[in-house]
Amino acid sequence: MGGWALVVPRQDLLRAPGERILRWPHPRLAAHVSSYVAHDLPDSGSNSWQVTPLSVLTWMIDFAAPDRGPEIPDSPVLGLRDRPLRLEQAGASRGIVVTLTPLGSYALFGIPSRELTNAAVATADLLPAGSLPERLAEAADWPERFRLLDEHLAGRLTHGPAPAAPVRYAWDRLSAGPVRVDALAGEIGWSRQQLNARFREQIGLSPRTIGRIARLNRVLALVNRVPSLSWAEVAYSGGYSDQAHLVREFRALTGCSPTEAGKPGLFVPPRDGA
Repeated sequence: MGGWALVVPRQDLLRAPGERILRWPHPRLAAHVSSYVAHDLPDSGSNSWQVTPLSVLTWMIDFAAPDRGPEIPDSPVLGLRDRPLRLEQAGASRGIVVTLTPLGSYALFGIPSRELTNAAVATADLLPAGSLPERLAEAADWPERFRLLDEHLAGRLTHGPAPAAPVRYAWDRLSAGPVRVDALAGEIGWSRQQLNARFREQIGLSPRTIGRIARLNRVLALVNRVPSLSWAEVAYSGGYSDQAHLVREFRALTGCSPTEAGKPGLFVPPRDGA
């Protein structure tokens, strides 16, 4: 589903110094795992992050956990969201952020994705007790940690549950580009109501909302790739009815206007760079 942007606006990210390393998972994990982002951030005081709804679930594996407040546990899994999340953070932070597609989340955690929607759940409540975080923390360097993650996830995802074939088809179609939900239901042979119910259970949000988030992600990819475009040109290329429509959707999903956001922080492009 294109790329994704973790923080909007970019200046929020630039306020926090430290090391960040992006790596792709092994190609065999591509349908389930989008990226790894390692980080080692010193204590730079209190920071407030504006996290936009993403086309991925965010699994934070903490080696050194900052204080994120009472609502966000250590090593949290952040489910798909239909609204922006304001995240307060203070203290040093070290670990790896794993971004999972809904297919990967469903296979890894084995629970309906709707149970994670708009929620932050501790990893310990989703996975059996094990030594993965300890093994990762004790590894010699970041490349070794990425290798261990590949190995661990490949073993678990191979045996995890998969969504129904029509749900997987709908996810792939929505990821590829704009499609009307009633047309999608017709392609599958389900009613719109049936598609909405099954998709929401196994993916976490409705097809329409996933389509809105996917369109936003494509717009962010376009702005990142061609920053000289005007917002009117971006709206036209992104499939919005006009610039005002783009601004309304952008504000609803990110909490700020396109001009307030600027370029997205920590933008992760598609694997092929498209």
